[in-house]
Amino acid sequence: MRRRALWLLACLPLLAQESKWSYKPEDLWAFQPLRRVQGSIDSFLPSGAPADRVTLLRRVTFDLTGLPPTPEEVDAFVRDPAPDAFRKVVERLLGSARYGERWARHWLDVVRYADSDGYSNDYERPNAWRYRDYVIRSFNQDKPYDRFLLEQIAGDELDPANSENLIAAGFLRMGPWEHTSMSVAAVTRQAFLDDVTHSTATVFLGLTAGCARCHDHKFDPLPTREYYRLQAVFASTQFEQSPAPWMLGENQPEFANQAFRIHELVRRNEARLAELRELARARGGNEKTLTKLTPGEFERSKVYRKRLELYQRELRRYQPLAYSVASKGAPDTFVLQGGALGSTGEKVTPGVFAVAYRFTTGQRPVPQDLPVTSGGRRLALARWIADPANPLTARVMVNRIWQYHFGRGLAANPNNLGKMGQKPTYPELLDWLASEFVASGWSVKHMHRLIVLSAAYQRGDFPPRRLEAEEIRDAILAVSGELSPDTGGPGTFPEINDDVALQPRLIMGTIAPVYTPSALRRQRNRRTIYTYQKRSVIDPLVEAFNGASLTESCERRESTIVPTQAFTLLHSRFSRDMALAFAVRLESEAAGREARIDRAIRLAFSRLPATEERAKALAYLGRMTAWHQDHEPPKPQPRRPVVRTMVTEQSGEPVEVEEEDNPVEYETNLHPSQLGPETRALADLPGLRSRSASSFSRAAWMTCASIGGRSARAPTTLPLYTTSIPAICSAATRPSGRGWPTAWERRTGTCRLSWSCPTCSTRRAARPTGRAASCPPTTRAPRSAPRARPSWTCFRRKALLRIIRATL
Repeated sequence: MRRRALWLLACLPLLAQESKWSYKPEDLWAFQPLRRVQGSIDSFLPSGAPADRVTLLRRVTFDLTGLPPTPEEVDAFVRDPAPDAFRKVVERLLGSARYGERWARHWLDVVRYADSDGYSNDYERPNAWRYRDYVIRSFNQDKPYDRFLLEQIAGDELDPANSENLIAAGFLRMGPWEHTSMSVAAVTRQAFLDDVTHSTATVFLGLTAGCARCHDHKFDPLPTREYYRLQAVFASTQFEQSPAPWMLGENQPEFANQAFRIHELVRRNEARLAELRELARARGGNEKTLTKLTPGEFERSKVYRKRLELYQRELRRYQPLAYSVASKGAPDTFVLQGGALGSTGEKVTPGVFAVAYRFTTGQRPVPQDLPVTSGGRRLALARWIADPANPLTARVMVNRIWQYHFGRGLAANPNNLGKMGQKPTYPELLDWLASEFVASGWSVKHMHRLIVLSAAYQRGDFPPRRLEAEEIRDAILAVSGELSPDTGGPGTFPEINDDVALQPRLIMGTIAPVYTPSALRRQRNRRTIYTYQKRSVIDPLVEAFNGASLTESCERRESTIVPTQAFTLLHSRFSRDMALAFAVRLESEAAGREARIDRAIRLAFSRLPATEERAKALAYLGRMTAWHQDHEPPKPQPRRPVVRTMVTEQSGEPVEVEEEDNPVEYETNLHPSQLGPETRALADLPGLRSRSASSFSRAAWMTCASIGGRSARAPTTLPLYTTSIPAICSAATRPSGRGWPTAWERRTGTCRLSWSCPTCSTRRAARPTGRAASCPPTTRAPRSAPRARPSWTCFRRKALLRIIRATL
């Protein structure tokens, strides 16, 4: 064994040399110059039968705007006999302000946008929201991608007097970063340099440059020396809060109303701190150091002081500042051996990866060396990346666009076009798209037109995809009639479940303020892209449906199937409230039960219900209305104050701190007690499922049964009104436009999440939270009926036993 180990050590230099220089041409495909080939998208891909118009409209509307089409839009498209009817729809969607909101979300996934720093304190970034609005404006304006790139890498060097450019340069600070009094400045500075170097290479070039920080890249021709040459470009980059006049569309009229709440909280904490100072002075202590206070009083003073600091930081949201950078000084850069800050090696000058232009044979040469002066380093880098001779930039972007339309990129790893990334399935098509992208003036909307107007995109056997978390929430809001039209401005705070909102969080030795949703429904119910993105408090709905990481660049959203997704749609406060709002909308837009059912299916599925579906829904509504007439819901209870318990540093004794209540009058959502029996029954319209687990109807609500519907024979009567109408909105809005369950829905809706009613043994799709409600008296069985154990417990137990046996 020892002899073998010594042989491997002796061979390491040879293996390293072979790994460093022996690259196969197919592994370096992304560095090759673009091949200009003739044709179109359909000349590279097989043909197929086209989809029907309703399916096609839902597909393209979700892809370009992230929202479902309205019944009126469906009717207009279906009845339009013009041969260019679909082209007119595409132009309307590309011209909509909702387009920029949808496609900005894709870009923000890649750059890791958030409104807070992350790490333990997770301090707010008060003006980061202006970068989010900048990205939305850029997509809506169809800003050329090369200009979009220049502004983000070097906007401050390009034109420091332009607010747009200063805001765009905030891209360089999007990663998580924290510096406190306990941090070492050199360490946190190096952390920023490593982060921005890797992020720039990943986002714009599709290279995993971070792998070359400690040693030469194991798989791609990226030496460590060139990694630090690229890092030297950012060595003069310093953080800056630059004055930047307000831009059009940044929702300035709302600033005064939103800032009023924070000003009131500042006033309250100042008053409480003044009381403690007065108390210390009365006891003969020092007003500044607050001596003579009890340990509990001193601990409260720490809370009030920290709250004042946080609230003052929050008020900067409403000041015309840019979360940006500036070039200052020209510090030297050295190769860090093994990536260690204390092991400096060779001094390097700013430069780029040589491999990116070694293969541009026949094209004008691109210089590898960049300016060594303080200013202009990043601008030179940005122009090198945006140069048409650079083979990586256009390939990376068109590959991302293709992925967001088809669910998978032509190269399946958009952030890694190197050897370890998957090679493109249609390399000629990728090169044709990249060449077309550059020839069109780097127009993103031009690429959308090419893709969605192709026969490949309009095929009937187009692979369906599950909607992303933001699409699900936005679609629920849109169908229920609660979606706010407001755009721009600081992030708003939606209502989330108390178990997440009330979680205690520490911030610099004390407790952080409790999560408080925005006071007005119009603010809370804005599109998800406008919600406050805090790295330590994620919206449970977004988290359940595989929202993007706010720490790592998200090249592609995962699509998992887990029980918490069904529970989130069925039992969350958001689902309950939107179900009631949907029922009220149906009553206002249609008269009579039959018309309301038709309207519900039209809004959710863009179609009319079948005769059998309508009959089942009418019968169910009749039964549930009668039941609700006999069972009045409880009145809403006032919220109790939130009291935190913490331990004092001086004595170790517990001390209680009561959280401030909202100083602004809170506009509550609809409550069941405010509505009549007919409305509550309509809001409780469930999935109808027969006793047979494999028997499903094609009704719209049957799609909901697949993610937690209810039995047709014994309708559930939950006091929380955990309706499946929001589930209709989310499950029905698949781009495929189908209104019946898929195979995975049948599997997940009929096996592992079922339970039995404790009174009638009727199988349910998901166990409700809180107190289990009984079935209506007409279907109640004797109480001696057996209660089934949730089958998922058995699966967990069996899996644990298998692990134990394998270990032994």
